Amino acid sequence: MARESESGLPIEPVYGPDALQGWDAADKLGEPGSYPFTRGVYPSMYTGRPWTMRQYAGFGTAVESNARYKQLIANGTMGLSVAFDLPTQMGHDSDAPIAHGEVGKVGVAIDSVDDMRVLFGGIPLDKVSTSMTINAPAALLLLMYQLVGEEQGVPASQLTGTIQNDVLKEYIARGTYIFPPKPSLRLIADIFKYCKAEIPKWNTISISGYHMAEAGASPAQEIAFTLADGIEYVRTAVAAGMDVDDFAPRLSFFFVARTTILEEVAKFRAARRIWARVMRDEFGAKNPKSMMLRFHTQTAGVQLTAQQPEVNLVRVAVQGLAAVLGGTQSLHTNSFDEAIALPTDKSARLALRTQQVLAYETDVTATVDPFAGSYVIEKMTDEVEAAAVELMAKVEDLGGAVSAIEHGFQKSEIERSAYRIAQETDSGERVVVGVNRFQLDEEEPYEPLRVDPAIEAQQAERLAKLRAERDQAAVDTALAALKKAAEGEDNVLYPMKDALKARATVGEVCNALREVWGTYVPSDAF
Repeated sequence: MARESESGLPIEPVYGPDALQGWDAADKLGEPGSYPFTRGVYPSMYTGRPWTMRQYAGFGTAVESNARYKQLIANGTMGLSVAFDLPTQMGHDSDAPIAHGEVGKVGVAIDSVDDMRVLFGGIPLDKVSTSMTINAPAALLLLMYQLVGEEQGVPASQLTGTIQNDVLKEYIARGTYIFPPKPSLRLIADIFKYCKAEIPKWNTISISGYHMAEAGASPAQEIAFTLADGIEYVRTAVAAGMDVDDFAPRLSFFFVARTTILEEVAKFRAARRIWARVMRDEFGAKNPKSMMLRFHTQTAGVQLTAQQPEVNLVRVAVQGLAAVLGGTQSLHTNSFDEAIALPTDKSARLALRTQQVLAYETDVTATVDPFAGSYVIEKMTDEVEAAAVELMAKVEDLGGAVSAIEHGFQKSEIERSAYRIAQETDSGERVVVGVNRFQLDEEEPYEPLRVDPAIEAQQAERLAKLRAERDQAAVDTALAALKKAAEGEDNVLYPMKDALKARATVGEVCNALREVWGTYVPSDAF
């Protein structure tokens, strides 16, 4: 009996040449590093060097996170990936009443440039690549990073890294939004323009399907809704007067890697092909780099289990292999204990070692696109592509990604998929080792890492000291200039940088923008 993939597409017991009838390999496959990039965005892929090994880290205070970063670098991490706590993600200071109980919990607390200076103390910003998982207040964190780099003597032109900066997926799946969609898109366009002029090597956005997948999206939904968001961002930048080839080469994407290796490989190949076609045919991109879908991958946290957590080591290795076989540009492997608490030093090191085994002990880096020409992979790539294109057409019929969000389309589709997965798991049709099969009568004890609740008071003390020491008149002047820019059409990042340099806090800067732009409140349609 034929099985179904995560997207509900058939997986036949046997594939042969007849499965690919009407398939023009020359048109759809091409060569690695050339349009339509099905086989990878670079000609040599990992045969020259492996993917960038990033480890997502950040918890408690900037001091604690800085120590973890230094350990990761010493263990061979090639790029840092910063996790921020919820108050930072939502544009609130640690001493704000709404932040109570969440300071430092799911990431590092950053209230001002003072904290950012501590976070990257002793880490040369001209030698590391830093990815920051931050969205609504992405501009603030980028500018603070730039200020710290300048203090180190590193010109902005030499800084490399990525800000996630993908607010549309927040309305769909994650919820850490601040402003309504229209001013949020304006802010993103300002970031594109600012980075083109000031930080040219920076990846200005990482358009994310990961969080949709974690909310329950199928692989086809993941790439369809992610690419639809990407189209919206490109349209916004073009409407703001930018040439597509001026900013598109700095766009990047962020996807999940599940344990279902075959469909994940097909998903990545299909996504590259769709994006290349959209950029060439819809937006008239001429630069091949504008058509390349470069992406970061993180292994699927939602598939990790609190039961028998060591089994997650196996899951993460399989998920990481799927990402590598699919041609990712960088990879974060989750720690095995993340379903329980923050990763310990040992579990974070083991997660990195997983990538190093894949890169240096297997032969998957010896050749480009190992699955090319596989009957099953090529057929599944076609099917995932067709399913994603159909969903993207529905988004377009609703008026594009923002309008579809307002109709609740993506959210309802993802919820339907998540419900199906939950039903299959509850019934036992979908096997989850250690959860609905192969359980233990008694779980072995495990001591997780916990965040010290005293961090909230420590951050409040730092903020009080900062406000007492700084030039308040300079802060007020800078915030007034920021509000004036937000009310008009000037790029808000220049006065925002001045405010942050004067030691305005994250909450103060975001509140200034809230006064002008308002905040987003979901409609009853959701």
